[in-house]
Amino acid sequence: MLNVKDLTVAYGQSEALHGLSFEAAPKETVAIMGRNGMGKTTLFKSLMGLLPAKGGSIHVAGQDVTRDESYRRVAKGIAYVPQGRMIFPTLTVEENIQTGLENARDKRIPDDIYALFPVLFEMRRRKGGNLSGGQQQQLAIARALVTDPKVLLLDEPTEGIQPSIIKDIAKALNEIRKLREITIVVSEQVLSFALDVADRLFVIEGGRLVHETSRADTDAARIKQYLSV
Repeated sequence: MLNVKDLTVAYGQSEALHGLSFEAAPKETVAIMGRNGMGKTTLFKSLMGLLPAKGGSIHVAGQDVTRDESYRRVAKGIAYVPQGRMIFPTLTVEENIQTGLENARDKRIPDDIYALFPVLFEMRRRKGGNLSGGQQQQLAIARALVTDPKVLLLDEPTEGIQPSIIKDIAKALNEIRKLREITIVVSEQVLSFALDVADRLFVIEGGRLVHETSRADTDAARIKQYLSV
C-alpha cells in the first residue's frame, strides 16, 4: 500500500534523510521509532508532500505521488495527523472534523467516527482548544479519518498524553485498522505503545533506517538502546 524507495530529503544543502526505503502492506501497521532529531517528522512531512523529495520515490496503492502536492496526495489516499495535533482551537469538535470533509460531497460526519471516539460525540459542541491533550489527539485522528484514507500517518501520537489515554488511542487504532482495512504508519518513542499497535518496527537514526524487526521478534533492550540519549 505504501512503498518508499531511496527517499532523500534535504534542508537547503543539508541532507536530512539519506536514501530511506521501506514498505507497508495493506492493513499493516508500521512504527518508525527514534529519538528526537533523527528524521521521523522530516520523513512524515515528505510522505505528505510538505517537504520535497531530493531523490527517490513514494508510491501509494501503486500510484507515484513523489511530486504531488499535499492536496493531491490526500485525494490519492494519504491522511496525516501531525505532531502537536494542530487542531483549530476556536472551532468546535464537530467543525474541526468537518474541515476534513472540505472536498467531500457529503459533509455529514460518518457514524463510525463517533463510535470510535465516543468522547468526541459528547463534546461535539465544545471548542477544540478546551479539550485535553488526549482528546485533541483523538480529534486530530477523527479529522484525518473522514477523508477515507488508504494510508494513515501519525507523527508522535502519544506526545504529552497520559498513559490511560495512550491505551485508548492504541485500542482505537487497532479497531480502525480492522474496520477500515487501512495501512497505518506511526512515528513513536514509546516502545510499549508501538508494540500494542505495530506489526513491524523500524528504527531511524541520523536520517537512516538502521534496524527492522517484527513485533514477535522485537528485542526490547536493543530498541531501548537506540531510543536512549
